[in-house]
Parts: sequence; C-alpha cells; structure tokens
Amino acid sequence: MMAEAETQGVTASRARGIAWLGRAGLRPTRQRVALAVLLVGDGCNRHVTAEGLYADAQRRGDKVALATVYNTLRAFCDAGLMQEVTVDGTRSYFDTRTDQHPHFYWEDTSELTDAPVSELEISRLPAVPAGAEIARVDVVIRLRRR
Repeated sequence: MMAEAETQGVTASRARGIAWLGRAGLRPTRQRVALAVLLVGDGCNRHVTAEGLYADAQRRGDKVALATVYNTLRAFCDAGLMQEVTVDGTRSYFDTRTDQHPHFYWEDTSELTDAPVSELEISRLPAVPAGAEIARVDVVIRLRRR
C-alpha cells in the first residue's frame, strides 16, 4: 500500500499535469495525462525524446503506444506547451521550457541541457528574404567531453 506522503505526491503530480494541459485548452485524456505527469509532474522542465518518454511511460506501467507518444508530443508543441529542438536531421528533443533559450548538446551522452541565456549574445542576424519573418532562432552548442 502507498504511504500517505507518496499518495499526495502522486496526486500533486497528476494535478500539475492536468493543469498544464488545461492552460492550453487540451482535453485531459488518459494518455495525455500520463505523459503530462511524466513531463511536468515534478514541477521541473525536461528535455525528452519521444523514445525516452515512451520508455519512461512503460517503466511506470502506463499503457501508451510509441505512435501515441509522437502524436501527443506534436499536439503539446502545437498547443504551445513544449518546443521541439532539432539537434540534427535524425534527432529531435522536446523541451517543456518554451521561452527562447540556448541549449548544450552533449555528443557523448546524447543529452540536451539548457545553456545560460544570460551568457549568449547574438549581435546580428542575416537579412531576411522578402516576404519572410524570423519565427525563432535556435542555438544548439554541441559539446564533447575531453
């Protein structure tokens, strides 16, 4: 049987996940709530891949298909709850922190972490072609341990 403090933690995590979905007007389906709890249930921001989130859900005993994880992450991005960070043509991460900020990509561990925005300085961007506007600027700094 779950201890009372553990039960309260689960309840708080679930409430946090449901509230997160509600901010974007998303219906709290069973699968969305399960994934939202994994993403924001502890109140911290996360960088996940679809495969990593799927594995976390499986470990927790949530019944969710990998295709559902991909579709749900896409819905979360479309709703403004997350942003997709493409590291290269084959790997995308999903970030629960939605403000514009740079990232470190650790090549040896395939981990994406936030880089300090206060230390980033972009002094000039190239001219934008006619009829276009800048949607966002993504900065991913690739690192390798020595």
